[in-house]
Amino acid sequence: MTNAKTKVADPDISQPRFSPEDTIKAFELAMGSKSIELKMSVPVKDYRATMACIGFDPVEVQPRQVYFFDTPDQSLNKAGLIVRARRIQGGSGDTVVKLRPVDPATIDAKLRDSRNFKIELDAMPGGYVCSASAKGVCSGQEVLDVIDGAVSLRSLFSNEQHDFYDAHAPEGIKMKSLIPLGPTFLLKAKHQPKKFKRGITVELWLYPDGSRVAEISTKCLPVEAFQVAAEFKSFLAGCGISISSIQESKTKTAMDYFKTQLESAQSVGKEAKK
Repeated sequence: MTNAKTKVADPDISQPRFSPEDTIKAFELAMGSKSIELKMSVPVKDYRATMACIGFDPVEVQPRQVYFFDTPDQSLNKAGLIVRARRIQGGSGDTVVKLRPVDPATIDAKLRDSRNFKIELDAMPGGYVCSASAKGVCSGQEVLDVIDGAVSLRSLFSNEQHDFYDAHAPEGIKMKSLIPLGPTFLLKAKHQPKKFKRGITVELWLYPDGSRVAEISTKCLPVEAFQVAAEFKSFLAGCGISISSIQESKTKTAMDYFKTQLESAQSVGKEAKK
């Protein structure tokens, strides 16, 4: 699989306008995807007012704990590969090996047909990216066992996920060499607004340094993308959410934080050896 020259949503973009070429490329990627996720990050200062406007009930929230796995210098992240495990309230958990950006046309048909494999186009103001994900399930305790070193990281993932990882990980980087980055805590809930005919997902990511990223998203089929995007934009505008707001990536924010922490720890270690 080869990475496409896809326009990735940049958290520094403040003018969310696609060129005609961008629109054509996004349409092509959408037609090769299984689903479309339309998302919008909400300024934290506006989070409470926004949630009240859409009629969101905080009691619906489900807490989750996320761990990323990478090398100390984040070689996987640089290659567009994400390895993640989540603990979910109630004792369950899930895992994913995700690659982005990708061109759906380069993905093997057999892999595309797997029920545990997903090709999805994420679109937000100012950008879009197509990703391919091999998903798996586990228990929350199994995630903790890996973090504690009681079992190997590979035991957490399926054979299909191993194959996907091995095919796209940078040469020489085995899964067993990855270290855990986290946890990051998040609150997630699905909600059916009265003024929007589709369900939405609300996520609030709480990072160890106290920073936060709030996001509202909805999903649709590729053939519905443009119609749903217009309806979603209208709904968000009615909730007082500015579509021109600076967008923040949940994963990027987490990886940037952990990168800073590892660099700081390495610096302290070097000073201690002097």
